[in-house]
Amino acid sequence: MNNSAYIPALGRREWTGMYDWVIAAMTRERVWRSPVLTALDARTGEVIVDLGAGTGSLGIMIKKHAPGARLVAVDPDPDVRLIGERKARAAGVEIDYETAMGHAHLASVEAAEADTVTCSLVRRQCPLEAKQSILENAFRLLKPGGRLVLADYGEQPTPLMRTAFLLVQMTDGFEPTEHNRRGAVPHLLQACGFQRTEIVKRVPTATGLISIWRATKEV
Repeated sequence: MNNSAYIPALGRREWTGMYDWVIAAMTRERVWRSPVLTALDARTGEVIVDLGAGTGSLGIMIKKHAPGARLVAVDPDPDVRLIGERKARAAGVEIDYETAMGHAHLASVEAAEADTVTCSLVRRQCPLEAKQSILENAFRLLKPGGRLVLADYGEQPTPLMRTAFLLVQMTDGFEPTEHNRRGAVPHLLQACGFQRTEIVKRVPTATGLISIWRATKEV
């Protein structure tokens, strides 16, 4: 598997160490992570897959909320993984890590094994085909009745939000981010087989509007 196709955190590898600070400062991280945790509704005994787990901020929250759940954190960037592992150790939580792309078949989770899949601030960095592949993989990993929770930039409905989102587009590239800006996420979810989808929260930030979607794999 080739992991070289992903865009590094913040667009450039030398900025990886600043990722947590930038996300906290520019995306109102504390505001949107809380409703993601609520939408996940993690429970003891569940298998939860975090596709594009980054430095593990959400994973740590999940494990503190549901320490009896098994969390598999997936990210293609080994440098980001090292940061996540250090943070998890410091927080005293146990997280299983796998270095892989979000659309890859995983060594540690079988098809239809996950109760929940989550993905945060990842798909804006991907071309349209990769966005679709990540969602198809989430659908494949989920049990019937399982839930997907996405947090990412979606449609930017006002001139102010479209202007704010330009910073993300200049960092991550206009081609991969334009589909998000135009509101393609609900259509991609439906195309992958998710029949019940809803937006549970929208959070305006200095870099555009972040939306949180919840979708269910029908039984």
